[in-house]
Amino acid sequence: MKKIRDTWGSRLGIIMAVAGSAVGLGNFLRFPAKVASNGGGAFMIPYFISLFFLGIPLMWIEWTLGRYGGGFEHGTAPGIFHSVWQKNRFIKYFGVIGIFGPLVIFIYYTYIESWTLAYSLFSLMGKYSAITTQASMRGFLSGFQGLEKNQYFNGIGTAYLFFLITFAANIWVIYYGIKGGIEKLCKWAMPLLFIFGFILMFRVITLGTPDLTKPDWNISNGFGFLWNPDFSALKSAKVWLEAAGQIFFTLSVGIGVILTYASYLSKGDDVVLSGLSASSTNELAEVILGGSIIIPAAFVFFGPIDTQSIARSGVFNLGFVTMPLVLNQLPLTQILGFFWFFLLFLAGITSSISLAQPAVAFLEDEFDINRKKAVGIFGVVAFILCQPAIFFLSKGVVDELDFWGGTFFLVLFATIETILFAWVFGMDNAWDEIHKGADMRVPRIYKFIIKYITPLFLFFILGIWFWQEWVPIIFMKNVSPVNHPYVLTTRVGLLAVFLLLAVMVKIAWRRRKAGMENIR
Repeated sequence: MKKIRDTWGSRLGIIMAVAGSAVGLGNFLRFPAKVASNGGGAFMIPYFISLFFLGIPLMWIEWTLGRYGGGFEHGTAPGIFHSVWQKNRFIKYFGVIGIFGPLVIFIYYTYIESWTLAYSLFSLMGKYSAITTQASMRGFLSGFQGLEKNQYFNGIGTAYLFFLITFAANIWVIYYGIKGGIEKLCKWAMPLLFIFGFILMFRVITLGTPDLTKPDWNISNGFGFLWNPDFSALKSAKVWLEAAGQIFFTLSVGIGVILTYASYLSKGDDVVLSGLSASSTNELAEVILGGSIIIPAAFVFFGPIDTQSIARSGVFNLGFVTMPLVLNQLPLTQILGFFWFFLLFLAGITSSISLAQPAVAFLEDEFDINRKKAVGIFGVVAFILCQPAIFFLSKGVVDELDFWGGTFFLVLFATIETILFAWVFGMDNAWDEIHKGADMRVPRIYKFIIKYITPLFLFFILGIWFWQEWVPIIFMKNVSPVNHPYVLTTRVGLLAVFLLLAVMVKIAWRRRKAGMENIR
């Protein structure tokens, strides 16, 4: 009996789900920090170049490959890659990255996501409303994370409770499937996220000059700080790499998530307009909302010098230290604080459920396991894997997971799928496949871009990384000697997970081959 795969309920549902996967914590925390610390408005030049030459092409590549592979009842990269290049018996193992990467990101992202849920409640309770200094607010965050015991928290218990709630919420949504869980959540979470975002943006825009003794600390100069270009920054290769990395990060391309989401489309579903709509929704959240809230608000209250250091202090400090201090100085601080942190929570959970789906789909499609059991297996394994990120947060474990899962393998995977799509599947076949069921035509220039510019851009990024970063990273040059055992153990664990997934792919194909022979 042929198994019936889950499907999306509507075009709006799939657009909201893919946009939800893309719109995450990075839109509101990472993006403004990158712009402010990398040349201001000048950063947007390589950013938009990367969007047009990397982000949008990869979005269309992944939507198209996913839909194509779904026609062969494959919902994850190993099966999708095999569908494209059936004569190559090794290509499916390269697809393991498309399950491995999302899983690695999920096991630390969910914990960070749980902080936003906790702070949403803390905001309503006024738990941090009396704090007025950066040092005290950092102490509040460190106490919550269990990194120190202080007057605010006596251990990691509170943080762990919110992790359990957040993890359970993710599993609950995934349990109810594509239409009943993921689509249903994203169709109300994304509009609510934008409502909260526009309210906060409007409040920031209307700040004016709160401190009349410092007339230059006004909202106009705050936006100028963020957007006025320092064109000398364009001479730095780092700025270009940061911009390209932000596009990967923000659009969720090169991870494998969009491949899985698109595999639940039918052959007649439009991937051109849907992919462009999801990308546009993400850019609206990132460039308009992400660029209009935290950095301009910080400038008004802390001035240009402190804002510069704030922008370079890391996304945790931006979201959990600086923004609460800003909101504490405004009327309705508890409500606005809730809007800020619950916005981040909605951005987080719509992303984390997408990270879980490839592993669940792999179990469903390749091992013929029903969704209930597949989600149960994923939940147990992922819960165990989450623990090092929680209890060894200060030991460099999260940074290590983020580099391999959310940076290196992301670019490597994007390179592989681009070559597979444009050169193995063939650009003519790919162009026809993109336009099946399409309501609009992709500009013909993208045929050239996808075949030549995008892969060359990706090879350039990988080449620069190997040239500049390979030795320091592999030999842990920038890791404290105290943390070397933790980082090394993390690497061994990641290697074990990757090899286990590769073995599971081999077993799955052996089972599939045996099943085909029995049918004959």
